[in-house]
Amino acid sequence: MLSVNQVGLAFGGTDLFKDISFQINPGERIGLVGRNGAGKSTLLKLIAGQISTDIGEISFPNNFKIGFLTQDIPSSGNLSVWEEAASSFVEIQSLEYEMQKQTEELETREDYESQGYMDLIENLSANQEKFQMLGGYTYQAEMEKVLIGLGFPAADFNKPLESFSGGWQMRVELAKILMQNNDVLLLDEPTNHLDIESIMWLEQFLAESSQAVILVSHDRTFLNNASTRTLEIVLGKSYDFPCPYYKYLRLREEIIEKQKQAKINQEKEIKQTQELIERFRYKASKAAFAQSLIKKLDKMELIEVDDEDTRNMTFKFPAAPRSGKIVSKIIDLHKSYGEKKVLSGIDMEIVRGQKIAFVGQNGQGKSTLVKILAENLDFKGEIETGHKISLGYYAQNQSEALDGSITVLETIENSAPEKIRIYARKMLGNFMFTGDDVEKKVSVLSGGERGRLALCQLMLNPINFLILDEPTNHLDMQAKDVLKKSLASYDGTLIIVSHDREFLSGLASVTYEFKGGKVKQHLGGIEYFLDQKKMQNMRQVELGIQEKSDSKEKKKKTIRNSRDKFKKIEREFKSAQNQEKSAQKVYETLQHELDILEEVLSNPIEFKKKSGEPGFYQKYEDLKIKLENSFIAWEKTVEKSSALNEELKKLET
Repeated sequence: MLSVNQVGLAFGGTDLFKDISFQINPGERIGLVGRNGAGKSTLLKLIAGQISTDIGEISFPNNFKIGFLTQDIPSSGNLSVWEEAASSFVEIQSLEYEMQKQTEELETREDYESQGYMDLIENLSANQEKFQMLGGYTYQAEMEKVLIGLGFPAADFNKPLESFSGGWQMRVELAKILMQNNDVLLLDEPTNHLDIESIMWLEQFLAESSQAVILVSHDRTFLNNASTRTLEIVLGKSYDFPCPYYKYLRLREEIIEKQKQAKINQEKEIKQTQELIERFRYKASKAAFAQSLIKKLDKMELIEVDDEDTRNMTFKFPAAPRSGKIVSKIIDLHKSYGEKKVLSGIDMEIVRGQKIAFVGQNGQGKSTLVKILAENLDFKGEIETGHKISLGYYAQNQSEALDGSITVLETIENSAPEKIRIYARKMLGNFMFTGDDVEKKVSVLSGGERGRLALCQLMLNPINFLILDEPTNHLDMQAKDVLKKSLASYDGTLIIVSHDREFLSGLASVTYEFKGGKVKQHLGGIEYFLDQKKMQNMRQVELGIQEKSDSKEKKKKTIRNSRDKFKKIEREFKSAQNQEKSAQKVYETLQHELDILEEVLSNPIEFKKKSGEPGFYQKYEDLKIKLENSFIAWEKTVEKSSALNEELKKLET
């Protein structure tokens, strides 16, 4: 068991963490969530022992093994993929070498009855037993399974690691960590360089593993499938939820809302009580009553609402200079890497104002085509560029290409035209870089912060043709939403390469599917495309998996059952809405009655008349209890109607 106890950490006099405490038990899979810059990666570094805490401690048993996958691409040596992966098994390989030497020695010795010979046999036997315990007889099969699971074909095992891109080198690093049989895995954005098939394999691997996991990811689907528990970092504090990400979202929202309502009710009660105290404390006949109210206030535990990080990116793309009607025309384009054909006979016409999504499996040529358009990558065929085109390009590794030796402010000042350089701080503020943040070196920024900085850099010049290749990598959920909103209002021409259905939904008006070297146009957004392809979600698009065609009768039955279920839930929802309205009316009526009584209490003449009536005070207290109970009943009807409404939405999709 790993224990984090009251950990605190500060940078430059500002607390990053305050009193972070939690435990992780064997087999638990924790999704670590929070805004970019909240300290998720830093917390992983603390647990891994790469940096030290200011206060508190992180404890775990002796011989406890921690595997840590960072966002940093490792430097590649001259080893092959297989050799690099095998470096995870140093102890096994050392034992294997020693056993080989011992076996060779036994073959040459003839002093069969000597003590030395007997000791050699005993040592070899002990080594064989240890070798077996460490998995020495199966580790190569395990290596093959993991490498193939992460997307490496067997034919690539003996290729030099340095011949692969940084993303593929990260896969080898992930493979090494997965195979080390650690007690806990710390995985920082493990899906950033994986295709969908590999992501799904990783989900299954983690689900079947006995290793505990703490993972950071901005892939909602991966978090939903891979986590059993959610730990949120907000403004230096941690909040622990014993459920996966999708349930945490609802639970967190409900908790905050209930806290806010409870605080409002308490503040109202405190105000009313204080008014009663002031009214009665100087009257001898009511002094005891006033004192009891004072004691009640003193004992009251004040309700606090959990901290929320309300910061957000705020930006809008500059107005796009008007271009010609045809932005780009691609004619019979071909692209190969050696003998591998990536694109073959591509014809495409990009028209001003279009918002285009490129979808398909990894390796099908999406990034290659945008590189051809944006970076003049060599190709065969013809591309006609339209009139007055000003191009902006965000590459997959855009944030990694930033100069780490200079500050955030210098990055923008160096890139900005002279006339807007004076507004650099203001622009950075829109991307959540405020105060001393702008003086940070780029090298110390988190992946999400570098992503925001790269986006800010993209905004420095007016653009009418914008190409974004996986722009949501490293961005947190809120930043994704802001980017999507900004792109929706962008009046230029847009191409987006993304695996994120949620991000593409409602954004793209034209979809191009990449498959087998060809590109197929679908005149519609991602929802229309998925419907046409009869696919359930974006993952299935990327995998090229279509639903198996059922018989006509089975399809009719399924549709009929779905329709009947929808109508049933719809009826229940309408009934719940009526119940909600009735409960609200009861609450409002009781509140009105209470308000009348409280007016009496506040009016000396009316109070003198009514206070002498039998049961006046009891009526007042009973009414407050009824009001509280009616609110609880109303709240339950709201929760019921909300749940039914969510179920209806799911059935609609």
